[in-house]
Amino acid sequence: MVPTTRDNWQDALRLQVQDEQQRFVPSVAVSLAKVHIRPDGDNCEYEPFCLYDADEMVGFVMIAYDASTDWCYWFNGFLIDHQYQGKGYGRAALAAIVDTVRNRFPQSRFVNLTVCPDNAGARHLYSQSGFEQTGDVYDGEIVYRLSF
Repeated sequence: MVPTTRDNWQDALRLQVQDEQQRFVPSVAVSLAKVHIRPDGDNCEYEPFCLYDADEMVGFVMIAYDASTDWCYWFNGFLIDHQYQGKGYGRAALAAIVDTVRNRFPQSRFVNLTVCPDNAGARHLYSQSGFEQTGDVYDGEIVYRLSF
């Protein structure tokens, strides 16, 4: 995971999921806009990351958090470019995202995410990786949580 900067943001904008997946995840541009707009309030920070395999950008994720809490650690906008899907990058990236939250925020008790109810592939990946449904729904999406 490499922070999204003025050196790589344009490459990140070129990342695309498969056409039928576009309704499941915001574009990288929308995720990057959240850094400035802060739609979850002034206490929430947003950090965008590009996901690489060696020198090749394969995906993107945004970590959102309120470091004054032990519960407000989320990731969203997670995507693997269509040409790299099905090759294990999603699972590897998910592990890196979780490790990043654990290492940077030792006070966090868990990491959260939301997923569209009909995104069977993502739901399977998250469940296989230890995430559990909380029973909550946020903006029409199911909340999953991995406890530390």
